[in-house]
Amino acid sequence: MARKLRIQYAGAIYHVMSRGDHGEDIFRGGPDRESFLLTLGQACEKTDWQIHAWCLMRNHFHLVLETPQPNLVAGMKWFLGTYTGRFNRRHHLLGHLFSGRYKALLVEGSGNGYLKTVCDYVHLNPVRARLLPPEERLTTYRWSSYPEYLRGPSERRPWLRVDRLLGEHGIQRDSSAGREQFEKRMEARRLAEEGKDPAAELPGWCIGSKAFRQELLEQMSQRAGPEHYGRELRESAEEKANRITAEELSRLGWQEADLARRRKGDPGKITIAARLRSDTTMTLAWIAARLGMGTRTYLAHLLYWRGRGGKAASSRKVSA
Repeated sequence: MARKLRIQYAGAIYHVMSRGDHGEDIFRGGPDRESFLLTLGQACEKTDWQIHAWCLMRNHFHLVLETPQPNLVAGMKWFLGTYTGRFNRRHHLLGHLFSGRYKALLVEGSGNGYLKTVCDYVHLNPVRARLLPPEERLTTYRWSSYPEYLRGPSERRPWLRVDRLLGEHGIQRDSSAGREQFEKRMEARRLAEEGKDPAAELPGWCIGSKAFRQELLEQMSQRAGPEHYGRELRESAEEKANRITAEELSRLGWQEADLARRRKGDPGKITIAARLRSDTTMTLAWIAARLGMGTRTYLAHLLYWRGRGGKAASSRKVSA
């Protein structure tokens, strides 16, 4: 049976969750969690995601993220793959880290309280899992975005967006008074969560009104098939990649035709390729073809030596 297609559109909000393979840990300590958040920040830079909430447990994680562009699938592929590689290298492991497909529940962002419902659920996860004794405040659990909400804007991670959740709590300003009000509300919610089933999940495949659900069902029925859906995603990612390429060509004083005229290992081409690799989810094969740089293996070789300080360029003759 074919997998169901992910519903993606500009401005979509998702509650994303993924567990470790066979229920095993995906975090073995603070360094792993810091690596996860570092990788998440890099994913946000590449995709323009906005994060509304997160919570890192022992063998799974929760994210509430908004996608200004319809790029959940491409972004999650890079994000989970990159974190897995870093985890495996740190612990000298091989193979899968996560169990199957990640879950991605769609959340209505109308301002009618659905975002609040899912973000509160995520922030209260440590309470349901009984990781906090009754006398400890919710801020004691440091591996969620909740403590970040109580910090000033300059002290938060730059990719965390707080205004929408605070607004759904009726808090109009991200001020000391507003953050204090938010904390009081969450501590009251925390009391209501005491004793609840730690395995409880939000129901259904979307979180929103009947009208929102119907709108999503109509989108699903209009999909012509995987090839149509895939084309939309590729065009969205390629639009950003082509915009970056045009910016770099202008900076170098080049024309589009210069990409075909110049040799595969031209330093200017390597610079463009490095930015595309850093700021987009495009593959090495796509970048190599777009810039006229030969095979993906050759491009990977050029980028590797660029990362080493360009020593290969001075010690080896690169074929044109």
